[in-house]
Amino acid sequence: MKFKNVAATGAVFMAAALALSACSSSSTGTASTTPATSSAAAEATSAPLDASLTGTITAGGSSAQANAETAWITAYNAQVKGVTVNYDKSQGSGGGVTNWLAGSYDFAGSDSPLKPDQVTAAAAQCGTGGALNLPVYLDGVAIIYKLDGVTTLNLSTETIAKIFSLAITTWNDPAIVADNPGVTLPATPITTVARSDGSGTTQTFTNFLSEAAPSAWAFPASNAWPVTGNVSSQKGGSGVVQAVGAGSGTIGYADHSAIGDATAATINKVEFSADAATAAFAAAATTVPTGTGDLSQKIDYSKLTGTDVYPIPLVSYQIVCTTFKDAKQAELAKSFIGFVASSVGQKVAAKNAGSAPIPDATLTEVLASLATVK
Repeated sequence: MKFKNVAATGAVFMAAALALSACSSSSTGTASTTPATSSAAAEATSAPLDASLTGTITAGGSSAQANAETAWITAYNAQVKGVTVNYDKSQGSGGGVTNWLAGSYDFAGSDSPLKPDQVTAAAAQCGTGGALNLPVYLDGVAIIYKLDGVTTLNLSTETIAKIFSLAITTWNDPAIVADNPGVTLPATPITTVARSDGSGTTQTFTNFLSEAAPSAWAFPASNAWPVTGNVSSQKGGSGVVQAVGAGSGTIGYADHSAIGDATAATINKVEFSADAATAAFAAAATTVPTGTGDLSQKIDYSKLTGTDVYPIPLVSYQIVCTTFKDAKQAELAKSFIGFVASSVGQKVAAKNAGSAPIPDATLTEVLASLATVK
């Protein structure tokens, strides 16, 4: 499976932003990026954008959101030219939340909602209303590899857990052979590649391993990679992708939108597609709020067993205070995030970052929560 980043001018993004009917999808090889939204729900529509707004929004965090952020910012600025949106992906979700809690960011991008201690810490930054975790980005964690002579690969959940826990160390291990009948696999040593920074993608991946393969994965779910040994540690999703591509016998994990031309394995014979990610969200995501209006999602991996659902969906958030210290910044953040969380904003990301749209019913909840921000 390959992903082709779609370069587009502001005019193309503007066309996408204004096309209220379905957008055409971008090419990602054999993976579908056709937006899949619920026909039962009306399109989620944010308040009309105020083109007279001026100012600067400073944010950062999730590298998984990076391609979507570029698309969202370009499309938003085609309509609201006076607002500068700066999004720094360099520190990942962990750094984004840390900087936001310190008051440096207007919002944080994170591939996991705030942890209990961070919810408590947010009260100091946001006041008694605390913070809102708003799901705005849906994709999947891809398992990418570089193995000479092997262009198609399937891995079961148990095998993935054993590879990344270093229990499987060569590519011709019987477990991998069993997952790939008819495929000739070399005795090449396996080198796993993982994130070195605090990463929501790591959190999502280790959540999956802990819950879907507990007998093979003995490590805690964490945003810090818990395995030491023959692991190449790289900063950012792009660092993982580059290290996998530059190696031989390498395997790593990254948000699907970031994998570029890397080759991804199917997981339990399921290939990533936007439809499969949306189906996974519909089947397994449940809102587990940390406070009024919060929309933190919990994935039940036991429900992701069908051939039409992607086994490792990635839900990413924009995290904001319910009460900003500066009302002007609240106005700017609400304007931008409102666009991101509209059906149009989701189509912009799907077309240009290869992500899957958040279902409209959830977007409607996001916009309702956002409306309470002040």
